[in-house]
Amino acid sequence: MDQTWQEHWSRPEDALARAVEVLRTPRPDVLRRLGEVIATLVPYEVIAQLNGICTFSPTHAYGPPELADQVTGLDLSRLAEHAAGTTATGHPWQGEGELAGDVRPVVVTAATGPGSDGSAVLVLVRAHADPVDPRALTLLQRFWELAVAHTDHRATDAAPTHAAVSRAAANARARAIAEFTGTHGAALSAVLAPLRSTDLDDAAARRAATELAVTALLDLRRAADLDRALSEEPADAAFARLARELRPLLRHTRVRLDLAPPADATRSVPADTAHTARDAVRVAVMLMLDQEKPTRLHLSWQFTADGALRAVVRDDGLGLLAADALTVHRTADRIAALGGRYDVESVPGWGTTVTVDLPLGLPSPTAATDPLDGLQPRELEVLDQLAQGRRNRDIAAALHISESTVKFHVANILAKLGVGSRGEAAALAHRAGMPGAARLHVAS
Repeated sequence: MDQTWQEHWSRPEDALARAVEVLRTPRPDVLRRLGEVIATLVPYEVIAQLNGICTFSPTHAYGPPELADQVTGLDLSRLAEHAAGTTATGHPWQGEGELAGDVRPVVVTAATGPGSDGSAVLVLVRAHADPVDPRALTLLQRFWELAVAHTDHRATDAAPTHAAVSRAAANARARAIAEFTGTHGAALSAVLAPLRSTDLDDAAARRAATELAVTALLDLRRAADLDRALSEEPADAAFARLARELRPLLRHTRVRLDLAPPADATRSVPADTAHTARDAVRVAVMLMLDQEKPTRLHLSWQFTADGALRAVVRDDGLGLLAADALTVHRTADRIAALGGRYDVESVPGWGTTVTVDLPLGLPSPTAATDPLDGLQPRELEVLDQLAQGRRNRDIAAALHISESTVKFHVANILAKLGVGSRGEAAALAHRAGMPGAARLHVAS
């Protein structure tokens, strides 16, 4: 068992300093920085995560491209399920698992954000299967829990532009999954028909091929389900999470809380919609407790006929809450970023009702008015760099991609924006508020 990790981790102050390094890292680079920090703790070849807290980009992998580029969310999900079934909660699992088309030695650990019902999984692909010191695994678990808790808070408190970009990314990913699932499903179904035909002589080959094709179909469906789970929350779970978050606010008051969960409890809600709805309700409740002096609060969620999630908070207080009350904590901006609206109706002496409507989906691309709405997240990053006047070589270095990849993205950007030069694309970016990392760096 390798004990060299103790040379780097024997002093508590060193571990705390490394934790500070991770917490100070910008969102898109947290996994990369965490990997650098724990490399002396548990040596690895590839570090990968499957993080349901981040709807913008839930799967990341860093390491040699020939291996890291083959890691899929489906692989990580399977490893997580296997680890959960073989080790106690809160303890890393080490062993061998199938990843990137081969059986490899891995360390798998999971953690749950303080306000989340789902787990974030960290997988370390190792060069050898030598056992890791349990003390090193305990430190690894604590560092991952720290990173997940930090990510969860950032996702919950994300700036309005982060929520809009994250929703667009999640919707684009879901559309792509749906399209590929339909295409490949049709192809595999067509393969199954002749393979099951009684006209074929080699029954054993027919059975083997059929089993392989059925497995592929199941994998495609599972990939679609996984993507949906990473970008959506069941309505009942999202509402129950809100109820848990509100109870500490009311613990030392005489205020009664009445809850009316959504009638269609199994319906899914986009994660960013759920985050924003919870944020708006929390802010409304805090304002009511401070200004309205209520004895009773009634909270309800419901789905409207026009495809929106409606959150209503009603009190029996003084009825003095201002119409622009939700502008605090950027709440109104977050609602607007998702195409939502809110209304504050106060009647002096009778109480206040706050209503928030959030659409469950984005408008179709044809209805978009922002020319940048059609760009993918990576293309937005490249355009942001381009708007700063940087050359392809500098953009490649800043985004850690090859120069040829930058050229590919630039060509796509020009085509999607309908412009003929980098200068025209930069002008559009400037009119849209670029350069500025606020549009691009989302919870990740």
